[in-house]
Amino acid sequence: MDELDRALARLAGAPVPDTLDGIGNQVLARIGSRPAVRGAGIGIGAVTIAALAIGMIGAELPASASPAVSLAPLGGASPLAPSALLVGEP
Repeated sequence: MDELDRALARLAGAPVPDTLDGIGNQVLARIGSRPAVRGAGIGIGAVTIAALAIGMIGAELPASASPAVSLAPLGGASPLAPSALLVGEP
């Protein structure tokens, strides 16, 4: 492991090669130029818009009657509490 650590230390201290300047922009340009990526972006956008629409419509619909027993983890007595499950009584 010491040889690897020394090699990594040398690499960390070495100057950045000029060929790496702007490599991020070059990679993103090549990815964006692929037709499959452009088509996937449109599909992902459509799915996102559909999910937002469903969420907004669902938020506006009236809620049904609440259950008689609260299953909230911090609410009062819960039938799913470990103590209730071990005793066998809700």
